[in-house]
Amino acid sequence: MSDDQHLGIALGGGGAFGAAHVGVLQVLAERGIHPGIVTGTSSGALVGAAYAGGADAALIEQEALEFRWNAIARWSRTPRWGLLDASALTASITSAFGHDPLIEQLPRRFAAVATDLRTRRAVLLDHGPLSVALRSTIAVPGLLPPVRRGNTLLADGGMVDNVPVEAARTLGATRVIVVRLHAKWENVRMMRTLTRTADLVTDPSIVLVQPEMERMAQWTMTDVPRLIAEGRRAAVVALDEADRREHRLHEIVAHP
Repeated sequence: MSDDQHLGIALGGGGAFGAAHVGVLQVLAERGIHPGIVTGTSSGALVGAAYAGGADAALIEQEALEFRWNAIARWSRTPRWGLLDASALTASITSAFGHDPLIEQLPRRFAAVATDLRTRRAVLLDHGPLSVALRSTIAVPGLLPPVRRGNTLLADGGMVDNVPVEAARTLGATRVIVVRLHAKWENVRMMRTLTRTADLVTDPSIVLVQPEMERMAQWTMTDVPRLIAEGRRAAVVALDEADRREHRLHEIVAHP
């Protein structure tokens, strides 16, 4: 089945919690739902890039189960801007794709969201080397160094837009499956996301998937199998509710 070029999927950030996105992608594949537009912030961008690059849900699950943090970052020998060095991520991308692909050459439309440290505004990275976009969106200040791109200095997209639904719309999506992590609780860095939840729930063009992360590890990979299972559960709940909502709408139209 071909991709739906008007359907987007927006994957939020959250460290190891991003493994829940894998379960969501599995359920979409099982139901024959294939978004043609993919956007992500931080760990959501890492999973989204694999999906946009053509990897199927089974391969992404395998990569998530085998993932270790040193695949994207290692201790820096010159820790001026951050304790870690993200050059390992470029090497991992090259290993996976055979080269560092341009975003505009990926099979699906893709964008990562980063933060311009000078303006404190979100920056949409939808062209250029994939490594630059991914190193930018995961660059948590103090931990990973910011990335210079032209006249901008880019860092972790979660500081300003941890749920990149507007990015998906900018790329042309008229309907968006939004996977929002941290559903029942928020830390300080995610509070901007909290204020938008009501809008996401009431927007008829959005299917909101909300995995629950309570009592799961965010910065170690010990709970990856549970996170994938929780992503599956949340996706089934959200898609079933969307189907019921659509059915009720059809009944109202047919029998006003």
